[in-house]
Amino acid sequence: MVPQEIRLIGQPVRSLQTMLRELSFLYDFLPRLTPDGIFGERTLEAVMLFQREFFPPVTGQVNQATWDAIAALYLQARARLAGPLPGRTYPKGGFTVQPDQNSVHLYLVQSMFRALARLLDGVESAPVTGQNDAATQRNIRWVQRLDGRPETGILDQDSWNTISRLYTLFVTYGQA
Repeated sequence: MVPQEIRLIGQPVRSLQTMLRELSFLYDFLPRLTPDGIFGERTLEAVMLFQREFFPPVTGQVNQATWDAIAALYLQARARLAGPLPGRTYPKGGFTVQPDQNSVHLYLVQSMFRALARLLDGVESAPVTGQNDAATQRNIRWVQRLDGRPETGILDQDSWNTISRLYTLFVTYGQA
């Protein structure tokens, strides 16, 4: 059964068109509808194409079974189109990693620095050790300098946020 929240929300044709439009981003054979609330030729075509490929027989009618099939595929498509979930990897509160301290959280930070070192001057590529060693401290100080903050070499939330933004900007988006 399809969750109630995507069932009729007062505008069933517009809801149908919205679901079919989202599906068209994954399935090229579906026309890219503009949800207008009118069950016209383009909507009929989209329903018939959907039925042909996924849910025969082809009738052009949207009964409960067709609606449920479209809604179920729409839910799957939404999850695929949304992209990956963001990682929340830095602990809340006043968590810090002092110089020469070991922390599992440094594995990710050091890996991000290794990737950034290939793209940005000033970031040093160093082994991933899990220790806030001299190279990691230099990289953290570089980030702190970039932010105009005191250069302590201590990994804190502000430093993490900047490292994460740099990685997202230059590695995640820059290499796509």
